[in-house]
Amino acid sequence: MYKVDLNCDLGESFGAYKIGMDEEILRFVTSANIACGFHAGDPSVMRNTVKLALNNNVKIGAHPGLPDLAGFGRRNMNISPQEAHDIVIYQIGALSGFVKAEGAKMQHVKPHGALYNMAAKNSLLATAIAEAVYKVDPELILFGLAGSELVTAGERIGLQTANEVFADRTYDSGGTLTPRTEPDALIHDKNQAVGQVVRMVKEGKVTTRQGAEISVKADTICIHGDGSEALTFAQQIKETLEKSRIEITPFRS
Repeated sequence: MYKVDLNCDLGESFGAYKIGMDEEILRFVTSANIACGFHAGDPSVMRNTVKLALNNNVKIGAHPGLPDLAGFGRRNMNISPQEAHDIVIYQIGALSGFVKAEGAKMQHVKPHGALYNMAAKNSLLATAIAEAVYKVDPELILFGLAGSELVTAGERIGLQTANEVFADRTYDSGGTLTPRTEPDALIHDKNQAVGQVVRMVKEGKVTTRQGAEISVKADTICIHGDGSEALTFAQQIKETLEKSRIEITPFRS
């Protein structure tokens, strides 16, 4: 029997702006990556999303991003490893307060957007982020792009790590995600997304947009909560995985 965690980026509304369908998607996933206020989210949204996750028995993780609300944390910033270290600690601390206030415990940390993608390639940034997570709580799991520098740094420092794959993104030949600036970066066809997921879990393979086959380890699958097809993807992926005899379970059961 195959097993995999299904995660989603949530809590990305802020102020008067509502983004995503958090309450609905939480019925289909096992882990929630909750925005911590830098790229999205605000204190009230964080509190509410934590409570929603707990009500659905979904594991909670911090989703720290770059301080770029206007760009949704998806624009690269020339930050130093020390700055990366500090903003990660700051954001984990913010969400941790709400989690503790509800009598719960945080499961993981997954960087967001550009911070995540930069750390996938830059070993210095990856090490700074992993060290920040370890210093806050060495029992936290670090989610990172499968086979990336971030996963390597987490393992080297002594964190438990989860190799993450994506249902709704295409891959380049180096194993990185296709930049969002490219027209084929996102997968809009739910059948294509589901097929990609099942193959990554069962065969450990994904076909890149260049047509090459590369190996990937799939510990956890990401669905983007702000995508127009997020709810449909979540529902169909869960149903198809179960039909394919793949158990959907939190990374740390």
